[in-house]
Amino acid sequence: MEIRFLGHAGFWLEGKDFKLIIDPFISGNPQAEEEYLQLKPDWILLTHGHGDHLGDALDMAEKSGATIVAPFELATYCENKGCQVHPMHIGGAHEFPFGRVKMTHAQHGSAVMEGDRIIYTGNPCGFLLEIEGRAIYHAGDTGLFSDMRLIVPDGGLDLAILPIGDNFVMGPEDASRAVDFLAPMRVIPMHYDTFPLIAQDAEKFREMVQDRAEVIIMKPGDTYSLQ
Repeated sequence: MEIRFLGHAGFWLEGKDFKLIIDPFISGNPQAEEEYLQLKPDWILLTHGHGDHLGDALDMAEKSGATIVAPFELATYCENKGCQVHPMHIGGAHEFPFGRVKMTHAQHGSAVMEGDRIIYTGNPCGFLLEIEGRAIYHAGDTGLFSDMRLIVPDGGLDLAILPIGDNFVMGPEDASRAVDFLAPMRVIPMHYDTFPLIAQDAEKFREMVQDRAEVIIMKPGDTYSLQ
């Protein structure tokens, strides 16, 4: 499985029989390349409704015919915009053609801004993905919470994707504690350096984690092969 970092919290996952994108924030993202707007996923996973995560999902779904997988309220918002959706909610899991998705808790908010209106879109979430024999946890936007220990599947986590940007989400210190709770083999830091307010040194995060997990620091556009 190939995992491509699109910048911020956006990731493209491609395997033998699927193409999947998580939180496709491309337009207005200084880390993302405009060419990413041409990506044609089969599935779009959304952690919450904030503009830097919902991003270009509606246009991308319209152009590609992809199904949006999101918490019920956000999925309903997308469906009302004409998208094909699969609603889920916290703690629920579903077997998709590409693998199993479980929706996990996240400590954050979720709303779409339309002009001066705030449209609340339910709970934010993370995703536990079991695809091609690998377990991947994309935490979404979240603060640290001790029940991260309960997210880990019986076989352990092959990869955790964790925010480190601070201010809106976990900073490096709390993300390092999250590594203790999750005990993944590998960690990819995300949600940092997109804007000055969330600037962080990913190398310092690596130093904090030490040998508890392999820290994979990806620049936007980098691809990692998860074997």
